[in-house]
Amino acid sequence: MNTSKIEIPAEAWDTRALGASADHVAVADVANEQALDKALELQSISIRLPKQLIEQYKLIAHFHGVGYQPLMRDTLTRFVPNALQEIMQTQMRQALDAASSTRVVPKKKAPAKPTLRKTHKQTA
Repeated sequence: MNTSKIEIPAEAWDTRALGASADHVAVADVANEQALDKALELQSISIRLPKQLIEQYKLIAHFHGVGYQPLMRDTLTRFVPNALQEIMQTQMRQALDAASSTRVVPKKKAPAKPTLRKTHKQTA
């Protein structure tokens, strides 16, 4: 039995020289789809979008060689962390502004009055 490995350049997958043949494609059964969704922590949702937006999204996805739903997931995945960071920065700025406007500044003590010391001459 021949167990030698075949060297395959990684680019072969990216250029679709490998993995794109219709002969090796099969529709995943429901159990496999559910297992994949669970493993990736994906949840199916329903969202209503304008038809024109969906068509534009499909055009963009086709240009990039991906499906429009994975493209939408990727776009949201990149958008959300930045939006959360913006919210956090706004909240921090508001909290700092509120803290600085309500800060109680302690009053400075008046300088102590000098006390007179008795000198040797005063006691005589």
